[in-house]
Amino acid sequence: MAKLQVAIDLLSTEEALALVAKIAPYIDIIELGTPLIKQEGLAVVTAIKSAYPDKLVFADLKTMDAGELEADMAFKAGADLVTVLGAAGDATIAGAIKAGKAHNKGVVVDTIGVADRVKRAQEVTKLGAEFVELHAGLDEQWTTGYSIQVLIDEAARAGVPVSIAGGVNINNVSDVIKAGAIVAVAGAAIYGAEDPAAAAKALREAIDAV
Repeated sequence: MAKLQVAIDLLSTEEALALVAKIAPYIDIIELGTPLIKQEGLAVVTAIKSAYPDKLVFADLKTMDAGELEADMAFKAGADLVTVLGAAGDATIAGAIKAGKAHNKGVVVDTIGVADRVKRAQEVTKLGAEFVELHAGLDEQWTTGYSIQVLIDEAARAGVPVSIAGGVNINNVSDVIKAGAIVAVAGAAIYGAEDPAAAAKALREAIDAV
């Protein structure tokens, strides 16, 4: 069964906890976004994991160097999954994966900024990534002509476990799952909604119906 991941780009632990309290029944993975971790530090990871021990907590560190060290820090803080950038060298990714194995946790490779996301997804899966996030960042999503269809097509071609992040919403989430993504990552579609609980519930039902 495909999972629903919420990407939380709010900027305080209190806001994050308040949001998760509304949407927890419908989500599988709680992603603490890079801006949130930069604002609050790894303490936000510990706070969320303590409050929701049954959920997978995803620390979006976007590590580019010191892979083993940074992943180890996040896992010790309570993260179940940590991101390292696909643009990083193989040694950095392998280091993070080594830390993951030591803690029995997972490393997700984020392809933001990678020119050939499919090729890199296949390469890093061989290194031991839990799954690969086919990711168009916020700035890319705001460029003229952007379409999530690019990521959907890449997921169908990748042949490895992937998530899709980059404008997932109720109109496209079924296509995301049909393309083979094991995780759909929704950010603004949930935290920017008038009723985040209703938005998360609708996404959950759409995923489960595929």
